[in-house]
Parts: sequence; C-alpha cells; structure tokens
Amino acid sequence: MESKRNILAGKNKKILFIFSFLSFFFIANILISDDNLEGSFTNLKILDKISSKNSLIKLKNGELVTYKDLSIKSLKCKNSEFDDNPEITAYIQVKDLTDENNNEVFVFNGWMFSSSPSITPFDHPVYDVRLINCY
Repeated sequence: MESKRNILAGKNKKILFIFSFLSFFFIANILISDDNLEGSFTNLKILDKISSKNSLIKLKNGELVTYKDLSIKSLKCKNSEFDDNPEITAYIQVKDLTDENNNEVFVFNGWMFSSSPSITPFDHPVYDVRLINCY
C-alpha cells in the first residue's frame, strides 16, 4: 500500500514541477513582450515638396530636433503587439520656425500612425512628415 502512495506523491511532484516551469516561461514571455512594445527612438521620413528630396530623421524620444524650418519632438512611440499587421504609433510635436508670430503654436501636435497617415494628417505647404519606425 505504501508503494502506491509514494508513486502518487511522485506524480504530484512532477505535475507541480511542470506547472511551475510552464508558468515561469509564460510570465517571462509577457514581461519581455511588454518591454519591446514601447521604443525610445522614432524614425521619421520628411519629404521636401519643393526639391522632392526625402530625408530620414532619427529622433530620441523627448529631445528636440531642428530640421531646416521645422522643430520636431517625439514624445512617445509604440509598436503593436500583433506581428501579422504591425502598427506603429508615435506622439509628435512639430513647430514651423519661419512663422514668428505663432511661436507657441504647433503645426502638428498629436498621434501619428504608420499604416494610415491620413487619420491625423500633417498639413504643411513645404514639408510632408511620415512615421517610419519605432525602436
């Protein structure tokens, strides 16, 4: 009778070990995937409509970058958690430095989406800004 009892106790230990092993990897996967969603750098592509030249700008989130007549600041960027249809979003603030009267007014202040830039369009007579990447 004791041998059956010991066998059952051994099976319970194996099940507990397997359960704790799988739980550890499940929790570790959740923690790692949440860290990869938010990036600290944002890549923007700027089109100069007059010269028809593209420029790729790398922004560190929170820092202000001046590109020709624009002052650009990326506050936050995030990647989507879905791999089949990736969506990149970033909160961008853009000021036009040539407009001296409206020094405190943003040309663009809001969320930008990589897959559909027409949701919140960047409207400027000389430049077109598009979100490319977040890492």
